[in-house]
Amino acid sequence: MFSPSMDSTRDAGGVAGTVLIPMRFVWLYGGRNVYLSGSFTRWSELLQMSPVEGCPTVFQVIHSLAPGYHQYKFCVDGEWRHDEHQPCVSGEYGIVNTILLATDPNFVPGLTRDIISGSNMDVDNEAFRRMVRLKDNTLSNVLLPLPRISDADIQTSRQRISAFLSMHTAYELLPESGKVVTLDVDLPVKQAFHILHEQGIPMAPLWDLCKGQFVGVLSALDFILILRELGNHGSNLTEEELETHTISAWKEGKWTAFSRCFIHAGPYENLKDIAVKILQNGISTVPIIHSSSEDGSFPQLLHLASLSGILKSICRYFRNCSSSLPILQVPICAIPVGTWVPKIGESNCRPLAMLRPSASLTSALNLLVQAQVSSIPIVDDSDSLLDIYCRSDITALAKDRAYTHINLDEMTVHHALQLGQDSYNPYELRSQRCQMCLRTDSLHEVMERLANPGVRRLVIVEAGSKRVEGIVSLSDIFKFFLG
Repeated sequence: MFSPSMDSTRDAGGVAGTVLIPMRFVWLYGGRNVYLSGSFTRWSELLQMSPVEGCPTVFQVIHSLAPGYHQYKFCVDGEWRHDEHQPCVSGEYGIVNTILLATDPNFVPGLTRDIISGSNMDVDNEAFRRMVRLKDNTLSNVLLPLPRISDADIQTSRQRISAFLSMHTAYELLPESGKVVTLDVDLPVKQAFHILHEQGIPMAPLWDLCKGQFVGVLSALDFILILRELGNHGSNLTEEELETHTISAWKEGKWTAFSRCFIHAGPYENLKDIAVKILQNGISTVPIIHSSSEDGSFPQLLHLASLSGILKSICRYFRNCSSSLPILQVPICAIPVGTWVPKIGESNCRPLAMLRPSASLTSALNLLVQAQVSSIPIVDDSDSLLDIYCRSDITALAKDRAYTHINLDEMTVHHALQLGQDSYNPYELRSQRCQMCLRTDSLHEVMERLANPGVRRLVIVEAGSKRVEGIVSLSDIFKFFLG
């Protein structure tokens, strides 16, 4: 496809000298076998690119370049392709990407006259003439032209999703078959949390046999508050009480933090109302309960509705008519969704909570409660993602009564996560826990991944380094759409 004569572009604006700059090339768009070739290899060598851990659609390779003007292209599963979101030129050999490296800030080389204008990349000459600013020697720092979307298109997308949710009911979320775990309020607290751990569930509705109705929910947050109280030296709660106290005794007699009203819904309530209930009450699920009698007696628990199930309905409905929602193709970094690491100089942003593996479990639990978040990215000294600690991870301490012989101040987050890995395949655990995405991923791609069972959030990472840039959750998506 390419001839050796094309190598002449390598010298167009080249800089004399032997200085080489390691550069990271990234292909974001999937494939099985991805290679890089360019003027810097005289178009005669294919450099194999490797998939990024946790991001199977992202490939990368690091190659040293001399300062100057270079062209390159990707070979994806035997097909030559270019990145439409990077600067590119068109010529005798088709469309190729370009990169300009300069060690002298005043150096501006002559550019070829075949720069694309009016293409779907919307690249203008002025933007293309800007120097690539080298930071950690990665191509991700090139200023990418982002698709533009008007406020009117955003409002139209929101209205269409709101209309869809208003016209569909919880009944449509019911699976053909399934299992819902319910706990009796007379069950000891210790045994209840052991059940949550054994069943691999973060919460369970509570049934009161005397009243003949569902009266509440027991969740991982309850266990967190209990353990924090156990660790409080001034607390009246003892481990013996935890062994013998029933759920009802705990809920009714200890702390008012637990005495929130029971949030539930009927099978014929619309999906918008259910999503709003979840958002307004800061909960993860809403029990769908049906009773054929007017007084509500003999209730039946049909399903546990979640934002994940509702989002799956949205994705299924709009999958074949995404053009009616123009916002779906916009990168998540271009819309106000999720929580992001504040940029230098930004002081009005909500900070993103992150912890090191050596942090104490006490600090993690306090952060989950005080920041009112459901998970915390665990990062190394470079802020690269290692794992994630979620509220539901606390139930692992119920196994073998581990909570009775640990000190929350002395146990590290790393140790706590190891306790939870004993019962699971490490590879399966990581694939379910550390779901990641890139800032350039479209809203549609993010929604499709969040709609998968068990996925409640995606950690936004930098391609290659896995440096945490933000986090987007199910509730973030629905807050954006429903306001």
